[in-house]
Amino acid sequence: MTSVDLADIQRLLGSLLWAMGRVGGLCLIAPVFGDSVLPQRIRLGLMLVLAFVLAPLAPTSIDLMSADGVATMVSQVLIGAAVGFVLKLAFEAVSLGGQLVGQSMSLGFAETVDPRGGGSSPVLSQFYLLMVTLLFLAMDGHLRLIALLADSFRSLPPGQSAIDGNGLHAVVAFAAHLFGGAVRVALPAMTSLLMVNIGFAAISRAAPSMNLFAVGFPITVTLGFVALWLSMRSVPGAFESLQTNAWALMHELVGG
Repeated sequence: MTSVDLADIQRLLGSLLWAMGRVGGLCLIAPVFGDSVLPQRIRLGLMLVLAFVLAPLAPTSIDLMSADGVATMVSQVLIGAAVGFVLKLAFEAVSLGGQLVGQSMSLGFAETVDPRGGGSSPVLSQFYLLMVTLLFLAMDGHLRLIALLADSFRSLPPGQSAIDGNGLHAVVAFAAHLFGGAVRVALPAMTSLLMVNIGFAAISRAAPSMNLFAVGFPITVTLGFVALWLSMRSVPGAFESLQTNAWALMHELVGG
């Protein structure tokens, strides 16, 4: 009769918990994986499947009930959350760019319920976010993120020092790309609409009696949609640039 070794069971359970902590931290924040539009059962099932698949990559002999075990679990959650947060910043930069475009074409008041955040956000912001999410999935970004998470258990196994102060500072510094990326996404449309507004200013000086509030609004919205359509080709390039910087930082955080 085969005997069950308690140490082996504890080691297998530890590997599963370390993988679940890192995967759970990622799924809490990362786009696509952590979006609230997905039902909770699907997100929980996805997290469990990923944890079971990645558990063999996270062997450790740390006691689960010790102080080192608790610290290790906290560090695993922080690693996953930091990786997900960096990728989320790239998506939020595009969303902010869509918001800037909406304000430029007088559609800042057009808001709808945001199922991701639970509040309301501009319609163009959600449109841009949906577009880059489809681009992310079409370019197999979700598979690349899972591969990065699997490689992180080799380069940064549980029990080693997690993300230090320099890593956290790099994550905060990466937030500066949020504004730069948003401007790059919105700049073509905003530049075109700026020229339209300059034209309205010249008309108001030439014909002060003209009611520009009645005439200018529909013209601004119409030309704004034209500028939006023409500027769509620049969005994938801007998002690709944001993703390149995000992937480089994520590899740096996990020591890859």
